[in-house]
Amino acid sequence: KSSNIVKNGKRPNGQQKFHCKTCGCWGTFNPRVKYTEERKEEILSAYEERSSMRGIQRTFGISTNTLSDWLKKS
Repeated sequence: KSSNIVKNGKRPNGQQKFHCKTCGCWGTFNPRVKYTEERKEEILSAYEERSSMRGIQRTFGISTNTLSDWLKKS
């Protein structure tokens, strides 16, 4: 959770590696975007209003994989 992180090359699969200068650890970090429940319900209600998944992706800036996962769970 330090802000003293620098890039440190790439893995063979293309992922960016990082190095923390505070604690000395290194690795790949995959930050996840967290959506609030209000935002999630807004996006799902837009889908229920017959918007296409691609249209929702453009409008809200959300991944179609994320949207399809939410639809499967609901």
